[in-house]
Amino acid sequence: MINVAIVDDEKKTRDELTLYFNDYSRVKREEFHTVAFDSSIAFLSEYKANYDLVLMDIDMPNLNGMDAARRLRALDKSVTLIFVTNMAQFAVEGYEVNAFDYIVKPVSSYDFSLKLDRALERIKSESDVKIKITVGYAVKIFTPAEIKYVEVTGHKLIYHTVEGDFQTTGTLRELEGKLVSAGFGKCNSCYLVNLRHVKGVDGQTVDVAGDKLQISFPKRKDFIRQLNDYLGSGGGQ
Repeated sequence: MINVAIVDDEKKTRDELTLYFNDYSRVKREEFHTVAFDSSIAFLSEYKANYDLVLMDIDMPNLNGMDAARRLRALDKSVTLIFVTNMAQFAVEGYEVNAFDYIVKPVSSYDFSLKLDRALERIKSESDVKIKITVGYAVKIFTPAEIKYVEVTGHKLIYHTVEGDFQTTGTLRELEGKLVSAGFGKCNSCYLVNLRHVKGVDGQTVDVAGDKLQISFPKRKDFIRQLNDYLGSGGGQ
């Protein structure tokens, strides 16, 4: 079951998207639970991080979709976000709020299905992988989206996550095998980077959620290729 929030002040669009989800469900045998909101304020006022996918209009009164998305990211770093809007010139700024993609109104059934295919592929790939970190006598479980990057120092791994930094034992090579398919790449032999948290590259430095990490010369070509492939597939838009 995929939990979906539709946030749009236009009833016509809310009804249309709900219908598209129902059609997609019949054709592709996917199960969705959709909840529609007529304003971003209504959506955020009772928000709980139990959605897999959020479809958000940008042009809404009182609190526009871009500002709402910024507030959403303060509550939920990992939910997949797609803008549905007639303001495509603003939707391309979605990298600021880690938007996965955008759909331009009026929404066609074909475009909707194509974007949903890609979004579900991302959601399922991330939900299949869980990273367990032993901290003292406790075990913390993270999805790949919640990990910004992993640093190796000696025989220790430091997980830099949305909740903070956690140190444990392990090897980067073993972890790389689990996370590359979830959108991670190595910028040098010490760092495994979540590409969704990359904010920019400047020469031999990559900005990962505000932390500046060194890109080694031997790794630079492959790392830039991985980043471009990730962005080209819809990530970070």
